[in-house]
Amino acid sequence: MGLIKAAKDAIGGLMADQWREYFYCTSLASDVLMAKGEKQITKGRNSNTKGIDNIISNGSVVSVNAGQCMVIVDQGKIAEFCAEPGEFVYDTSTEPSLFYGSLGENIRMTFQQLGRRFTFGGNTAKDQRVYYFNIKEIMNNLYGTPNPIRFHYVSKNTGFEIETSVKCNGQYTFKIVDPILFYTNVCGNVEKEYRKTELLGVMKGELLTKLPVALAKIAAQGVLPYEVPLHLDELTRYMKEALSQQWTELRGIEVVSMSMNDPIVPQEDIDKINKWNDTAVLTRADMAAARQVEAYTQALGGISGGDGKGGSAEGSAMNGAMGMMAMGMMQGMMNGGMGNAFGVPGQPMAPLKPAGTVAEGAILGWTCSCGKTDNRGKFCQECGLPKPALDGWTCSCGHVNQGKFCQECGRKKPEGASLYRCDKCGWEPEDPSHPPKFCPECGDIFDENDRV
Repeated sequence: MGLIKAAKDAIGGLMADQWREYFYCTSLASDVLMAKGEKQITKGRNSNTKGIDNIISNGSVVSVNAGQCMVIVDQGKIAEFCAEPGEFVYDTSTEPSLFYGSLGENIRMTFQQLGRRFTFGGNTAKDQRVYYFNIKEIMNNLYGTPNPIRFHYVSKNTGFEIETSVKCNGQYTFKIVDPILFYTNVCGNVEKEYRKTELLGVMKGELLTKLPVALAKIAAQGVLPYEVPLHLDELTRYMKEALSQQWTELRGIEVVSMSMNDPIVPQEDIDKINKWNDTAVLTRADMAAARQVEAYTQALGGISGGDGKGGSAEGSAMNGAMGMMAMGMMQGMMNGGMGNAFGVPGQPMAPLKPAGTVAEGAILGWTCSCGKTDNRGKFCQECGLPKPALDGWTCSCGHVNQGKFCQECGRKKPEGASLYRCDKCGWEPEDPSHPPKFCPECGDIFDENDRV
């Protein structure tokens, strides 16, 4: 026996004249997984109103709609299988056919292995039935974890490790991918229809049993427990793998997609993770330098008296100036000689010295012409000479000096070298011994009155 695809224009009149049945299935509800096919009976002429329900006459037509799969069971054995939309003639003179549509090669293999081999008890002497399966995606199936699930988080960047737990809930969808297995092991020989409510309890229990396995694989990727909803594609794939034996290989169904609401994580564990992440930021030298500049800016803002909330214009200006100074400091630390101390990205940070200490080699105070260094007052502690004025003289090598000898080349200060400073505004030329003709600040001419 087999199915032959029927031409639509050859069905109409012949059905009534030869009493051939017409089997069909109306639209399957979203919660109906399988339903027994109905025999169409009209009140018109030549309708076979006295036929036996579980007998399919030779030449009868079987209709298959999109999103459905049909099987014909003969004496408890699957004799025909079709997942291709259309109308087909039931012909007992042909070999069994197999229209498996888009369900895949595994359906054909299952049919070859199980077709005509399994039986069901309690069959009558002659029993033929048509069953239709819903092969669309079955939506809106809820799940939720009644108890917390262990979640072991390890940061791949910092090595931080914490043992926490999550409670989660959401929805999942599934689909019948092998109707033969589904009929054989789940709903075989039902009287009218099989609804998903009869199976959801078992499915939910098995899903929650495998969910910790999938979450453990997500955690192994270094995903934070409250970031799991961002990795639902991986979670769905892991659930398919974990449920393949119980769902796909045994019942012919598989999970298609999953959604998850925000997981519930103990607040104390969230605080630990956030605190550690905040601390771990400071292990990066550039971020540590940024934090120091931020603290410096806030301290200067406090000194200026401006709090940013209705302060004076002077205070706001001071805050702005201090902020610009801090930005300059940051740029200098990142690009200048202090890069090693305050952080160049990708380089370890040098140890910071306590506040108030002086870098090694630094000289405090001023140096007298007698050679005494580290003078703090207005007079030299060694010879008593007064502290030299801030004005200097320019050596022939170009270096500006304060003492009697050039600090760059050692030449002695020339005798009679004149130094100039504007007596009107106090402006000093870059080279005090070679002033311009006029002061660029006030326009006063440089003459003997400007000699210092």
